[in-house]
Amino acid sequence: MGHDARNEGTDIASRLLTSAAKLSYDPAVEVDWDTPLDKDFHGQSPEWNSLYGTAYWNEMTEEQRKELTRQETASVASTGIWFEMILQQMVLRDIYRMDHTDPRFQWALTEIADECRHSIMFARGSEKLGAPGYKPRRAVLELGRFMKTVGFGEAAYAGILVAEEVLDVMQRDWMRDERVVPFVRTISNIHVVEESRHMKFARDETRRHLARASRPRRHFQALIVAIAAYYIITSLVSPEVYVRAGLDPERAVREAAANEHYKAQLRASCAGLMEFLADVGMLTRPALFFYQRAHLV
Repeated sequence: MGHDARNEGTDIASRLLTSAAKLSYDPAVEVDWDTPLDKDFHGQSPEWNSLYGTAYWNEMTEEQRKELTRQETASVASTGIWFEMILQQMVLRDIYRMDHTDPRFQWALTEIADECRHSIMFARGSEKLGAPGYKPRRAVLELGRFMKTVGFGEAAYAGILVAEEVLDVMQRDWMRDERVVPFVRTISNIHVVEESRHMKFARDETRRHLARASRPRRHFQALIVAIAAYYIITSLVSPEVYVRAGLDPERAVREAAANEHYKAQLRASCAGLMEFLADVGMLTRPALFFYQRAHLV
């Protein structure tokens, strides 16, 4: 890897540190935690709900729809917390031996500090939405342990992109939507602003790491990231959300799985990400299989 690429990475990190110093939020202060939950609002833009447009959605009362959108938002937030914990460990491992005076080292720690605040914000938000701390299935939790152990370098940064790009598009809709409960709009806005810096760094680091990667390594990492993407996306909506909204979970899971509207939303949210992965050589045939199964392509 050339001197120029290293310098460019340092420049990007320096600019991001300056940006973070100018525009960062403290969710403990910025979010209205004290006003009681107003159940006249949705928890997310209804168009982002896993059942939107299905026969079941059409049968639901307006109260059920609002409850389901609140529960699904909490489920998405919980999945975000789970995956952020994996990514933080991978990034820490990646910078373990780095020079502490390197802006990239300092930015990575700034990013981890952001993620810790975001995770607390998501946890408090879920609680305020009247939801439990949803968790992926046990097997998926164990797979997460495996990923954070074997994933390294570009897998950490491409993983950040996979997790954040979908949330980014989703939350840009939620933060502008007046049907969404105001504190969720604030949370979404904070996350969108701060994650845009994380995604810029992740794209740069993915390119830098891949510049010196062999073909077998690139193929292995591409597969690890694609499998992670499959399990993140398929864990976004816990089947338990349907129970808590008073629905028949078996029918709801069945209709959600066949919901073409929801799949189209996911694909649209990932168009930029898939273009980037193709550009850096991480959209291999085995990887593509998992992206297609997760309805991201």
